[in-house]
Amino acid sequence: MIQADEMNQIEKVANGSILTPKGYRAGGIHSGLRYRKKDFALVMSDTPASAAAVYTQSHFQAPPLKVTQESIAKQGKIQGVVVNSAVANACTGEEGLANAYRMREMIAQRFDIPNHFVAVASTGVIGQQLPMDKIEYGCEKIDLSEDGQEGFQQAILTTDTRQKSACYQVTIDGKTVSIGGASKGSGMIHPNMATMLGFITTDARIEPDVLQKALSRSIDKSFNQITVDGETSTNDMVLALANGEAGHSELHEEHPDWGAFQSTLQLVCEDLAKQIAKDGEGATKLIEVNVTGAKTNEQARIVAKKVVGSSLVKTAVYGLDANWGRIVGAIGHSEAEVNAEACDIYIEDQLVFSNGTPCSFSEEQATEDLDKEEVTIAIHLGEGDGSGTAWGCDLTYDYIKINASYRT
Repeated sequence: MIQADEMNQIEKVANGSILTPKGYRAGGIHSGLRYRKKDFALVMSDTPASAAAVYTQSHFQAPPLKVTQESIAKQGKIQGVVVNSAVANACTGEEGLANAYRMREMIAQRFDIPNHFVAVASTGVIGQQLPMDKIEYGCEKIDLSEDGQEGFQQAILTTDTRQKSACYQVTIDGKTVSIGGASKGSGMIHPNMATMLGFITTDARIEPDVLQKALSRSIDKSFNQITVDGETSTNDMVLALANGEAGHSELHEEHPDWGAFQSTLQLVCEDLAKQIAKDGEGATKLIEVNVTGAKTNEQARIVAKKVVGSSLVKTAVYGLDANWGRIVGAIGHSEAEVNAEACDIYIEDQLVFSNGTPCSFSEEQATEDLDKEEVTIAIHLGEGDGSGTAWGCDLTYDYIKINASYRT
C-alpha cells in the first residue's frame, strides 16, 4: 500500500507519455505489415539506459523475447526498442530467430549503436514469418521526434480499440523524476503476463539490477493482476528503461526517496494494466475486485484474480445480474485458504452475502451499479490483514465475434 507521505511526492501528469521523461524520442509508421494502420514503432533514449524486463511464462517464448533477453544480459543497457505489430514472429523456428536478430541489427546500424543496445518486440498473429522486406522498410524510414508518442502508441496496437499511456512524476533529491509508459493488450490477457506489451521510460538514475527488482515488484501488483479471458501468449513483455537524465543521486533501496520511486513505478504499471483490462476484446466495463481480510497479501491476490477471471462472474456483470453465487463459486475453488463462515461480499456498496448467509439487498440498485462503466466487487475474508486487488472486464458476445475471425 502506498503511504500518504509518498503520495505527497507523486503527481499524475495529464497527457503525459513515454516521452515526458527527459532524453527520449519515438515514432511510428505504416510499413505494410497491416493494411492501413501504423505497424512499426521505435523509442530511443539519447544515451544507453539501464534496462529491466519481465517476460511471458509461456513455454513457447517468441524469438523477439530471446533476442531482447540476450541484449539486456550483455551490459544491462538498452538504447532503442523496436516494435512491430500484425505479426508476432512466434513459433517460427530458426528463421524467425534469425529475423529477430536481423531486425535488431538493422536498427543498430541505422542509429550507429551496438546491436546489444537494441531490444526487439513483436505482436500479432502467431506462426507467420516476418515479411522482412517490410521490416527493412520500417527500419529505414522510421523517424523519431520528441513528440512522436502518438505514432508509437498507435503502431503497437492489434485488436485494441484505444491507445494506452500513463505518466507520473515524483520528487527525488528535490528534483522532478518522470516515469511514463505505453502498453498494448486487449485479448489473451491473464495473470502472469499475457498477450500484452508494456514499455516504461524514466529519467531516474538507477542501476539495472535495482531497476529489475523495482519493476518485478510493481508487475506483481499490476500487470499480473489483470485478466480478460484466462489465456496467455508467447510474446508478452514489460520493458523499463532508466537513462538518469533527471540528475539526482543514484537510487537504491536505502535511498530516502526509494519508497516514493517504487510507488510511482507501481502507479504507472497499475494505470496501464487497468487500461488493458478495460479495453478487453468486446468489453463494455472494467471490473475491479478488492479483497481484504486474507491471511496474506498473496492469498488476497489469488482470490481477487480467481473472481475477476471467472467466466460466470464476467457474464453476470455483463448481464447486469447481481448473482453473488457466481462470486462465491469462484472464491470457493481458489487456492487460497477461505473460511466460508467468515466471508463478506459486496457489489459496490451493497452487502449481498455475510458469514455464510445471504443478505437482503436492492436488486434495482444492484442493476444500476452493474450498469456502470466500472464495477467494484469487495470481498472480506475475515482471516487476517492481507489485501489485494485484481482487474478484468465483462465477457460479451463481441468477444466471440472478434476471436472467431482473428486471422481473417
